[in-house]
Amino acid sequence: MKNMSKYELIITEKPNAALKIAQSLADGKPIKKNISGVPYYEVTHGKKDLVIGCAVGHLFTITEKDKKKGWTYPVFDVKWEQNSKVNKGAAYTAKYASTLKKLAENANVFTVATDYDIEGEVIGYNVLKYLCKQKDAKRMKYSTLTRDELRESFDKASKTLDWGQVNAGLTRHELDWYYGINLSRALSLAVKSTGSFKILSSGRVQGPALKIVVDREKEIQAFKPVPFWQISLLWTKDKRNIEAHHITDKFWNKKEAEAVYNKVKDQKQAVIADVKKNEFKQAPPTPFDLTTLQTEAYRNFKIQPKDTLELAQNLYLAGAISYPRTSSQQLPKELNLKKIMTHLEKNNHYKALAGKLLKENKLKPNEGKKTDPAHPAIHPTGEMKSLKDREHKIYDLIVKRFLACFADPATRETVTVTLDVNTEKFLSAGSRTLVKGWHEFYAPYVNLEEEELPAAAIQEKVAVKDIKQEQKETQPPKRYNPASIIKELERRNLGTKATRANIVDTLFNRGYVTGQPIEATKLGMLTIGTLEKYCPSILDEELTRHFEVEMDEIREKKKKNKEVLDEAKDVLTKLLEKFKIHEKSIGKELLSAERESQEIANTIGECPVCKKGTLMMRKGKFGRFIACDKYPECKTTYKLPGNGLIMH
Repeated sequence: MKNMSKYELIITEKPNAALKIAQSLADGKPIKKNISGVPYYEVTHGKKDLVIGCAVGHLFTITEKDKKKGWTYPVFDVKWEQNSKVNKGAAYTAKYASTLKKLAENANVFTVATDYDIEGEVIGYNVLKYLCKQKDAKRMKYSTLTRDELRESFDKASKTLDWGQVNAGLTRHELDWYYGINLSRALSLAVKSTGSFKILSSGRVQGPALKIVVDREKEIQAFKPVPFWQISLLWTKDKRNIEAHHITDKFWNKKEAEAVYNKVKDQKQAVIADVKKNEFKQAPPTPFDLTTLQTEAYRNFKIQPKDTLELAQNLYLAGAISYPRTSSQQLPKELNLKKIMTHLEKNNHYKALAGKLLKENKLKPNEGKKTDPAHPAIHPTGEMKSLKDREHKIYDLIVKRFLACFADPATRETVTVTLDVNTEKFLSAGSRTLVKGWHEFYAPYVNLEEEELPAAAIQEKVAVKDIKQEQKETQPPKRYNPASIIKELERRNLGTKATRANIVDTLFNRGYVTGQPIEATKLGMLTIGTLEKYCPSILDEELTRHFEVEMDEIREKKKKNKEVLDEAKDVLTKLLEKFKIHEKSIGKELLSAERESQEIANTIGECPVCKKGTLMMRKGKFGRFIACDKYPECKTTYKLPGNGLIMH
């Protein structure tokens, strides 16, 4: 590039996105340069000189305007500040900000090419406003980092930012700051009012999310098992043993169960009383939205939802799949499905399946109802990439799901055989796949039971091998796992597709929940109990949902952000006034919860020496150690290495 005195600056979200865009837009080869180690690229596109610079995620964050006031609440006077000046952990972002500022000096046209969603819009807007000193810019909109789409996205860039997304994003950040900082300060200062100090946190979605887990825990704790009895038998046909259950699945009365059991227990034959077959079509699955991908990845690979998003993001940045932070289950008509399928056919893993769909010209997907204003359902681009093990698992899942949604329905058959044993009816159920259809394309991820029953004719006699009566009891509700809690948050419209995994992660990090399946800790239980008692509106799902709806209305330009923020300030002010009245009581209960939780965490088990005391983890001037709580009667102690872990 001979003369770079004036150029168009393209602002991207991350370094690898900058490289992809530079490689795609360049008529020749992009020239890589750097300032303080931060890369940028010079390219020629047609008659245009372009410079592609990059952020590294959010370069700006919200902070309090006047920090001299110290820890008080409520506080609503905020400003956007460079992340590197607010968070020590974000110091590395300073050089990215200064590089973009430097690149902006000689630019006469600006284009934002960050991810096309609310967060990407905020990143681009803040760079534009605070570093480039611009009020608006052109906007590239794309869902994949493929050459053709990026070139088209640049050539057809809109003349302005998506101001609905900008305002919705800025509002969400401010709203989350209001809730997060004010509630966390209120909780921590309540504990401080008792003479102790402990940082506690809550947030706009965090509180309601924790309450969901705690409510389930309460259900489990309050659950009282109810006994019931079941009678089953084993009959044989064609050298196979088949299980059958009494038509009354659960007997709640022991005497009734025993009467039936006594009637059949000595029988050695059963008569086939009825055979019912039901054939039905099973529609192909819909393409993945983010939540469904996270759910399926956890079911098949036990990959945590947060990790699934990270792996999918890597695949997107590599140009292998479309943008993953989407709630859509639809593939737009303008998507070149034939081209994607042709690319997939070149990959040996998918050659046969993609080839079959192309040969039969089956390019109409089975779509779901869920939509997204910015991006289609997650789909492969067809471009082949070198992938790591876990990335390949997620990629294979996405490709197989994509292929399956174009395939024919599967044909399934269920068979119910009714057996007569001394006038008592027993049922055997079987199911099988008659025509594989989409099952062939989604293998090995199809999760269906296949149990084909042997052919049986009405009035046919079969041998009974065994009859038994079992006492069982009802089971408590299941705890949530990392995937089902995210699905539940989505069902209740709490949080966003991109934030739900992080919200759950925060609950773990704060010590409010533990384990898998997810169990509320003593601290989590008592924190929710205290807030329900004194300030239940902190946990109000309806209020949280209300603000989600309002932010959608801002994005759709139906509502002004000032209106929503003023409402939030009013709600929080009233809520915190009520909180302050009970501050000391709340502080005492939270401190008690924290200490009780810590005591449980420090408990190791029974003392092996005195058999009366409990081994506890303690801290001394020489570090951590384990000691019996019956000291001084029992002087049992164990040293712990500085980085040692206790395995319960």
